[in-house]
Amino acid sequence: MKTNFLTMTFVLISIASYSQSTTKQSNAQQKIISENTIYQLFPTQNYWTFIKLDNRNGKMWQVHFSVNEDGIQTEVILNPVPLVVKDKEVNGRFNLYPTENIYNFLLIDQIDGNVYQVQWSMDAKNRIIIPIK
Repeated sequence: MKTNFLTMTFVLISIASYSQSTTKQSNAQQKIISENTIYQLFPTQNYWTFIKLDNRNGKMWQVHFSVNEDGIQTEVILNPVPLVVKDKEVNGRFNLYPTENIYNFLLIDQIDGNVYQVQWSMDAKNRIIIPIK
């Protein structure tokens, strides 16, 4: 009985040790991935539409997907112009926040604090990126 108890204790300690090391490794891998992440997808209130953000420079696209063959699957440009010069690009510099309005988001430059109103639309003339001053 004593041998079984010691064996079981050893097994449990080994499992706990392995679990902690894989969790630390997994967290480290996630940190590396998140530090190197350039593109992020943000859901809109429209089930079929996401906004793709290049978080280094503020460029954005609206992405549409479908589960039907005849549905719209496309990516259209929201903001083709970088909001910072190339040598000021930093991973994670820009982040996008939803608003209560289905078509509007707020984009923030997390380094200098500039905020932009972002409006997506299926109609190109209704797509805007304007600074909030």
